[in-house]
Order: sequence, then structure tokens, then C-alpha cells
Amino acid sequence: MTAPRALWVTGAGSGMGRAAAVAAAPGRRVALSGRRPDRLQETAALVRRAGGEALVLPLDARDGDALAEARGAIAAAWGRVDDLVLSAGLNTPRRAWADQSMREVQAVVDTNLTAVALAVDAALPDLRAAGGQVVVVSSYAAWRFSPGAGVAYSASKTALRALCASLNAQEAAHGVRACHLCPGDVDTEFLAFRPQVPGDAARAVMLRPDDVGRAVRFVLDSPPWVRVDELVISPVSQA
Repeated sequence: MTAPRALWVTGAGSGMGRAAAVAAAPGRRVALSGRRPDRLQETAALVRRAGGEALVLPLDARDGDALAEARGAIAAAWGRVDDLVLSAGLNTPRRAWADQSMREVQAVVDTNLTAVALAVDAALPDLRAAGGQVVVVSSYAAWRFSPGAGVAYSASKTALRALCASLNAQEAAHGVRACHLCPGDVDTEFLAFRPQVPGDAARAVMLRPDDVGRAVRFVLDSPPWVRVDELVISPVSQA
């Protein structure tokens, strides 16, 4: 009997990362990483309720040593990492050249871009062996320039398109596939980072995290000869 595939999700404590983990849970083993252990335990309970196995591995996705250690823990428990969903993200209310903090710019780039490269690098030997998929939760702002998204956020998310393309170009021979997933406005805690936090009326017409979770599941369930290079999912109201 074939063992269930082992999926590693970063940013799994809330929002789109949690939704992706739960949507993918049936028939999978799901390792959950993020900075808040209590929130990861909540996600783990949802994963188990959905029919999956769960392993909680708290960490800061910007910490390469912690990522390597977590990859080792997954391998010890389940043999290897078969697939990745990378959903950790950060933005700041101070988004313009006129008011941004370079310390915050660095933190946004480290979280949105460098952390993705670190996680892929840590898991790549396993992904090669598994013919694994990498789903990078990027942003609508990476697909189409969005002035309000901010300097650091737009730059870091746009760079993820090149990261995914390079992975596809260089690792296709090993069956590794990467999807640059670009959600539009989603009603999550992440909205608290906006300069003006949207109210109930604006949130009501946004995507829900589960909408993104279903998209992630669609990509992960694709047969091994199918690659979803880029997927944009947006609410009808997206400007």
C-alpha cells in the first residue's frame, strides 16, 4: 500500500495557509509551520478532522536553520517531503517611498521572497525524489501592478514569478513542478496590514480563504504530467 503524500505548509496558522492545509488534508500527511504554536495546533485539529495526519513544527520561515531542522523532522516522521505550500507573508502599512522604513522593507522581502527560496532549497532533494509540487502563494499584485500594494510587497511578490519559473525550467527533469498562485483580495487577518483596514462591506465581496484552499488542492491533485505554471484567482469585485 502506498503511503500518503507528505505536504509541508508554511504560514499554516491562519488565513490561506490554514485553508490550504485543511483543503489538502484528506488522504495526506500535513506538516504545519508558522510562528504561533497555538494557532498551528488549531490547524492541526482541523486537518485531522478533515481526514489527514498532522505534524506541528513551529518556526520563523526566514530562519534557514529552522527550516532545515523541520525538513529533517518531517523526513524522520514520514520519510520525506513530497510537496510544499508556501504561504507565509508580510506587508506593512507604510508602503510608499515617501514613508517606508527600510527595516520594514527588509522584513517584507525576507518573509515574502527569501523565506520561499530557503524552504525550497531545504526540501529540494526530497521534491526531486518525489516528483513533488511547490505551490507558492503569491499575490494579484505579482500578476498585475497594484499601486496600493506597496514597494516592498510588490517587488518581493513579483520576484516569486521568476523563482517559480526558474524552478520549473531547471527541475522539470526530476518531475518537480512549481505553481505561482496569485490570489486577489482575500478576507483574512492580513488586511490589518493595510493603511486603511477594509470594513464589513468591502470584506463581503472578497475571496474567502477556502476559495484559495480549493485552488491549492486543485494544483496538488493534478496528475504528474500536468504543471500549473501560474494561477490567478480573484473576486469579481477586484479592481
